[in-house]
Amino acid sequence: MFSIRFPPRPRRHRFLHGSGEAAQRGIGFGPGVAYRLCPQRAGAYSLGVIRKPAVAGQFYPADAGQAWAWIEQLWPREPCQPSTATAVIMPHAGWMYSGATAAIAASHVTVPDCVILLGPNHHNLGHPYAVFARGTWQLPVGDVAVDEATANELLTRCDLLRDDAWAHSREHSLEVEVPFLMRTNPRMQIVPIVIGGPWPDSGDRARLRAIARAVAETVAHRGQPVLLVASTDFNHYEDQRTTERKDRLALEAIEHRDPELLMDRVQKHDISMCGVAPTYITLHAANQLGAQTARILDHRTSGDVSGDYQAVVGYAAAVIQ
Repeated sequence: MFSIRFPPRPRRHRFLHGSGEAAQRGIGFGPGVAYRLCPQRAGAYSLGVIRKPAVAGQFYPADAGQAWAWIEQLWPREPCQPSTATAVIMPHAGWMYSGATAAIAASHVTVPDCVILLGPNHHNLGHPYAVFARGTWQLPVGDVAVDEATANELLTRCDLLRDDAWAHSREHSLEVEVPFLMRTNPRMQIVPIVIGGPWPDSGDRARLRAIARAVAETVAHRGQPVLLVASTDFNHYEDQRTTERKDRLALEAIEHRDPELLMDRVQKHDISMCGVAPTYITLHAANQLGAQTARILDHRTSGDVSGDYQAVVGYAAAVIQ
């Protein structure tokens, strides 16, 4: 069993077929992903998918030592007692801008062995409701395996979801968060899900609620701890004062664990919250799993780093228990 490293292909998905050497050896590739056929028994193979880092060296260091050093530098200095949580909300910008907020979110929760991550698909590649259902994510800080049993159960419970690795191949919204979670539990496995397009392009609320129901049912049936992670940044590219006002409206809805109020406010007040659909799904699923409280742990903007307060992006961390 082997794998081979291929450069990312920025255009359309391609999988090798036919009688060429690569096809005969069971290797294929798409943009940012490599595939390998793994013998299971005589005459049977499973398709293993290796996702390569899409934004290492851009959003965060590509070198393992430097990446871990950044995580330690960003980790909160004031100790907190991690607690069991149903879900967390984390930002997904470059670490220099939102890494401290992401670290605050990760430091406040006990990370179990299974984490379901939901984020926006900024590139609109692939299926609009795409699960990375099998294989491994290779990151500078180490490899993370997909919890294939949990992913398969999700796919079985919801016809809207599709197994689509290509949709994840260039997306940063989950990749930049996983290393912070790994600091707490390096043995964790993940179920990555990306939702295509900003809401309402991501689908009507009924579709998003159906996905939330499948997530909640899968977690409940699993019978072991699972952490849900909603990946989102908040208002984009308006001045500091406007962004703080708009973000406060969205964060109040999250504190009330009210996904419908969140959607209403995003629409009414034109809040450019890129991960509102994943957050909506996560809030609904958390409520169905019995969540009782939501706390905002941190809020800041890109202006706090850049010094430019005329066009900022908002970042927040929240825990739902």
